[in-house]
Amino acid sequence: MSERTGPRPAGPASPAVPDAPVVLPDLVAALREDLAAVGGQGYRVDAVADLLGPVAEAALHREQPLAARRVVEAATAAGNPLAALVGALVLGLELPVASLAAALPRCGLEGARRLGLLEPGEGGLVRPLVELRPYAAVDAAGPADWWVASDLGEMAVAGPLRTDHVLGIGGASTTLAQATVRPPVGRALDLGTGCGVQALHLRRHAREVVATDTSARALQFAALTLALDDGAAGARGGPPVAPVELRRGSLLEPVAGERFDLVVSNPPFVITPRAAGVPAYDYRDGGLVGDALVQHLVERVGDVLAPGGTAQLLGNWEHRDGEPWRERVGAWLEASGLDGWVVQRDLLDPAAYAETWVRDGGQQAGPGFDALVGSWLDDLADRRVEAVGLGMVVLRRPREERGGRLRRLEELPGPVAGPLGGHVADVLAAEELLAGLDDDGLAALRLRVAGDVTEERHARPGAEHPQVVLLRQGGGFGRTVRVGTAVAGVVGACDGELPVGVLVGAVAALLERPADEVVAEVLPVVRGLVGDAMLLADPAPVAGGAA
Repeated sequence: MSERTGPRPAGPASPAVPDAPVVLPDLVAALREDLAAVGGQGYRVDAVADLLGPVAEAALHREQPLAARRVVEAATAAGNPLAALVGALVLGLELPVASLAAALPRCGLEGARRLGLLEPGEGGLVRPLVELRPYAAVDAAGPADWWVASDLGEMAVAGPLRTDHVLGIGGASTTLAQATVRPPVGRALDLGTGCGVQALHLRRHAREVVATDTSARALQFAALTLALDDGAAGARGGPPVAPVELRRGSLLEPVAGERFDLVVSNPPFVITPRAAGVPAYDYRDGGLVGDALVQHLVERVGDVLAPGGTAQLLGNWEHRDGEPWRERVGAWLEASGLDGWVVQRDLLDPAAYAETWVRDGGQQAGPGFDALVGSWLDDLADRRVEAVGLGMVVLRRPREERGGRLRRLEELPGPVAGPLGGHVADVLAAEELLAGLDDDGLAALRLRVAGDVTEERHARPGAEHPQVVLLRQGGGFGRTVRVGTAVAGVVGACDGELPVGVLVGAVAALLERPADEVVAEVLPVVRGLVGDAMLLADPAPVAGGAA
């Protein structure tokens, strides 16, 4: 497999172009103005969707560019400058000089060349060198529109990707961004920033952000992404965004001895064979064996967490024969000394895992593809790996020393309804509340049902009472909890007015059952509902509410 790590080829008689974007402030400002104004709508997610139409846009999301290419080529030929930007900076098409010049009147093609975005091609065409996509998101600071720079993806590049490829926004990036808790914080760390998307989010609710990466090219792309946002943030009329300091280095080395209130990381967690002929891609391979990189981060990220600080990262972990994954990963949590919550969202068998990452590198079906898959299968078999889990790890350093640590390791597959950050924050707050809280303390709480929780009752036709009562969580991880009549009665009365103990006593009297029997049935379930943020507690418990 070719690793294509050399410099970009220059066009005929063209000056050399940089191997990654360069931030030249005046030209970045001009580019920002062009992107904001093109076509009257600006180079925005909704404008691109309108241009492509639902069929081509859906195909592009499936990484099938043909329909989008046809739309863009026709619109570009008709003089649409937005189409020219989409064609070059998303699809990687070579387009006529005049088309792209019309789309970039302030920056100009020479300015774009100096920034490392474009270069002259052959036959009066311009060749794109960078993917620059619009990105829309909503976080705790509200809606945002950004432009994110990365290398052209495999749809635009023939053959395998270069090993120092800088990845754009993908499913993992958006998953982490949506799952991150977003309270106002002092210092935040984006570990393994790549194209810089997590730093964009962090700078909206942190006073100071540090973003690190082992790849010098990745830091250059992140610098352009952040520079494009610097001026745009002021134009949006919102509060100023935090400065972002970019540092090069591996894992926690660039920030050793420092403390952060929030750490996020989409690290290079892919389990990669350490074998000849297997390329090591910077964006996904941390150079360690198996899942050792994720283990290292889980066990050591506490070194840079301030009291009360939270770390959130994505990762893979191996399911080995004779070693239940909860025991393996649970041992990492124990070694961390932190509160820990691990959510496994997906599980792949060795063949599916190998095929996924060989395809991700741009390798097409054939002998080369089969050889790489074989290397993965051999590597996983050497460690008795039966499957590979994918999910999220949340770690927190308690503000005060206390007995016991949060230890949650669970499998929650399937899609989620929306951003998870608020739910993660609610669960962490609930676990902190429940730590050390005995049944009398739980009975003293005033609880209310979370706004996304609904109740379903199922009964046989003609039956007086339901046989099944389900509590469903509309947000978060979409949990469903089957409860009995007593629990349903207590939950239905949780409106924040009366302590749980009083409600349990009232339900026991209504059902004509002994109070201690109902307490024993209800309180453990209520504790679990609080821990899952299906029941929310007022800030302070009310004394004297024990049943």
